[in-house]
Amino acid sequence: MAGLRVTAALGVLLVPAYANATVQDDAYIAGYAAGVLKQSLQLNLPPLDVKDGVIILPVADLKPADKTKALQLLAEIPGVNAVKTTEATAAASTSGATTGTDKVKLTESTIAPTGLLPKGHLFKPLLADTRWAHFSAAYRNYQSNNFDGRDIASVSFGETIPIYRSNFGHSSAQWEAGLQAGVFSDFNLGASSSDLLNTDFIASLYSSVRAGQFSAFGRIYHQSSHLGDEFLLRKVNTQFERVNLSYEGADLKLSYELPYGVRLYGGGGGLFHKEPSDLKIWSAQYGVEFRSPWRIEFASMRPIIAADIKNYDQNNWSTDVSARAGVEFENAQVLGRKLQILAEYYNGFSPSGQFYKEKVEYIGLGAHYHF
Repeated sequence: MAGLRVTAALGVLLVPAYANATVQDDAYIAGYAAGVLKQSLQLNLPPLDVKDGVIILPVADLKPADKTKALQLLAEIPGVNAVKTTEATAAASTSGATTGTDKVKLTESTIAPTGLLPKGHLFKPLLADTRWAHFSAAYRNYQSNNFDGRDIASVSFGETIPIYRSNFGHSSAQWEAGLQAGVFSDFNLGASSSDLLNTDFIASLYSSVRAGQFSAFGRIYHQSSHLGDEFLLRKVNTQFERVNLSYEGADLKLSYELPYGVRLYGGGGGLFHKEPSDLKIWSAQYGVEFRSPWRIEFASMRPIIAADIKNYDQNNWSTDVSARAGVEFENAQVLGRKLQILAEYYNGFSPSGQFYKEKVEYIGLGAHYHF
């Protein structure tokens, strides 16, 4: 109990300390940014709006060449997570004439820090993709017995890690290259020892680009799938057939962000080395997301809704639908991380590798943690 009280006391002390540090860091970045623009470009702008390390740069009064250079300079400031632009004038931005909602409508591009191991991502995570690498834990209730039980716990561990990022010449368009890896596991909560059912391992080399509201993500990846020991022991005297499922592939996704937090994306891919050898090659993926530009202030959270659709030649191009909706807590961000609580629904062929021939349907609730 004493340990719990000490931990709680530390939490009470650290939360306001972190919040105060964030405010001070933003003020420091705002002053630093004004100095950089004045020294390098002879621009005398009022203090810029900075929140959580994100600089809002009014560009209505800037020449195109100055705008591009200013974006690059600001993105390189230590502690800056991103630079966003608005077509408002500097005077309107600092006078309060431009509201938070107006800035959302006027934001036209985002510039991320460059160099080795930079912060952030050029291509945003796909919120409803069941195999997007990130940290998560979810409870899922299956509506049929096709998945060895109805009550399933699903967890994932992984991340997209940019190794290097740079601009295309002197433009504001950017590219990055890095690694993406994830582990996805399912556990049968109805079994006596909560048996491990399936684990998928995915590792890839990726490259992404961003120009304004357009972004793209391409990768070459490996996936292998494995059954749990307890599950295999229970099925030893049944007709269940284990599959040695392993393949390499490549895919490409394109994304465009519309006003008011709406995002559309789509793409496809194929396999170039596969086991079993009779796996069909081609697949398609597309979806839509809504990240609310309006924050619920008293709880520091934003509503989010997403739907992801996949079609596989292996399954005669039938539709696999994954939908998620919930909230993203902004005050749970530490070093750029975000916590999301999402209700979910899935209908289609199982995304869990060893069960890819099974048609499933489930509802669930999960916590998702993104860097």
